[in-house]
Amino acid sequence: MKKKYVIGIVSITILLIILSVIFFIPPKFELKGGKNIEIKYGEKYKEPGYKVTKFGQNLNKNVKITNKIKNKVGTYDVIYKVKIFGITFSQTRTVKIVDLEKPVITLNGNTNVLICPNSEYQEEGYKAIDNYDGDITEKIKITKKDNIITYFVKDSSNNEAKVTRKIIKEDKTSPSINLKGNKAITLYLGNTWKDPGYTANDNCDNDITNKVAISGSVNTNKLGTYKITYAVKDSSQNQTTVQRTVKVISKPTNSGSSSGKKGTIYLTFDDGPKEGTTNVILDILKEENVKATFFVTNSGPDYLIKREYNEGHTVGLHTASHNYSIVYKSVDSYYNDLKQVQDRVKRITGYESKIIRFPGGSSNTVSKNYSKGIMSILTKDVLNKGYKYYDWNISSGDAGETTSSSGVYNNVIRSLSKNRANMILMHDIKPYTRDALRNIIRYGKNNGYTFEKITMSTPMITHHVNN
Repeated sequence: MKKKYVIGIVSITILLIILSVIFFIPPKFELKGGKNIEIKYGEKYKEPGYKVTKFGQNLNKNVKITNKIKNKVGTYDVIYKVKIFGITFSQTRTVKIVDLEKPVITLNGNTNVLICPNSEYQEEGYKAIDNYDGDITEKIKITKKDNIITYFVKDSSNNEAKVTRKIIKEDKTSPSINLKGNKAITLYLGNTWKDPGYTANDNCDNDITNKVAISGSVNTNKLGTYKITYAVKDSSQNQTTVQRTVKVISKPTNSGSSSGKKGTIYLTFDDGPKEGTTNVILDILKEENVKATFFVTNSGPDYLIKREYNEGHTVGLHTASHNYSIVYKSVDSYYNDLKQVQDRVKRITGYESKIIRFPGGSSNTVSKNYSKGIMSILTKDVLNKGYKYYDWNISSGDAGETTSSSGVYNNVIRSLSKNRANMILMHDIKPYTRDALRNIIRYGKNNGYTFEKITMSTPMITHHVNN
C-alpha cells in the first residue's frame, strides 16, 4: 500500500510538472515588418500587423497593444500583450523616428552678386529653416575664400546644408551726365553763350564731374544750330555721351515791324476747343482750303484737337487753366500749367508742340498782380527752353469789344495790310467769330492775301513786355 501510494504521489507530481510547463510556455509572437522599424519624421506610424499563436491556436483577438509614439524624433516601444489563464505574455517592437531631411538655406539677393571693383560686399542676409528644428539661422557658419562665400548649417539630426554666393567685382554700368538748364537752348543773334553747367555721377566712382570732356562751340554771331558734346568715362572705362543743342536765331520782331511774309494772314484761335463752334470753324477752313493755328486749353473734347491736327492745322499751347492767379503765380507755376496742356496735346496727337501764346499776351499787365517782372523772365526763358511765342498785330475784338459777327469782320478787314504779316487774334469759343470767319477768308482771298499756319520757322510777332 505504501509503495502504491508513493507511486501515485510521484505520478501526480510529474503530471503537475508537465501541466505547469505546458501552462507557462509563452505563445509565439510574429511581428510583420520586424521587431525594429525606422520611419521618417512627419510620417504617421502604421501598424504593420502581427500574429500571436499557441499550440496552433490564433490568439490575435486577445492581444492588447500599447503605443506611446509621439511626433518627435526618438525611439519608442510598441508593446503587444496577451493574457492566457491569468498569465500575461508580451512582445516589444522598437520604432525609431528619424529626421533625414536637410535644412534649407535661403539667401537674400542673388547667388551671383555684381559689385563695384573698388568696394566690398555687404552681406544681404540669409535664413536657414529646418523641417524639425524650425528656424536655425543662428547656427549658420559663414566662410569666405577668394570670391566665394559659403553658408553651412547642421540640424539636430546632423543633416547638413550648404549654399554658396559668388561675388563678381565688375562695373558694366555707364555713368550719367545731367545737363543743367535745357538740352535745347535758343539764343538771339549776338547774345553771349555761357554753358549752364553739368554734373556727372557714376554708380561706383560717385561724382566724376571733373572728368567730363566737352567738345563743340557756339558762334552767337552766326545764325545756325550748334552742338555741344559732353563725354565722360568711369574707372572701368564705361562711357557716356550727351549733347546739348544751341540754336542761334534772329531777334524777335515787334508787332509794328514789317518782317515776315508780307500780305500773309495768320488766322489764330485761342481758348478752345469747344463743341458747336470749333467743329464748325474746322468745317469752314476745310471747305475754304485754309490752314490756321489753334492755341488750345485743357477744356473741350479731345476729338476736336485730334481733328485740328489731322486736318493739317497747327496745334499751339495756350494754357491748361486760363486762371491768371495760377498761371502767373510764379515761373514754376507757369511751366506747370503749360506742361499740362502740352501733355494733353501729345497724348491726343503724339506731337509735342513748342508753339505757345501767353494768356493775355506777352504785353499783359494782369500778371503784375501775382508776380512782378514775371513776363520779362518768361519771354526770354521760353526761348531758351526751345519754345516760340506769338502775340498778334490784329485783334478781332471778340474777347469783349464786340459780340456780333459783323463787328468781328470789320475789326479784322480794316486792320489788314499788304505791307506786313497779319497775325489775327480770334477765339474759337465765340459763335460770332465762327459766323464771321467765312467772310473774312473770302475777303482775304478776293484782295490778294495768302493764308498760312504758324510753324517753328514763322517769324515771331511779339508785343512790348510791360511786366
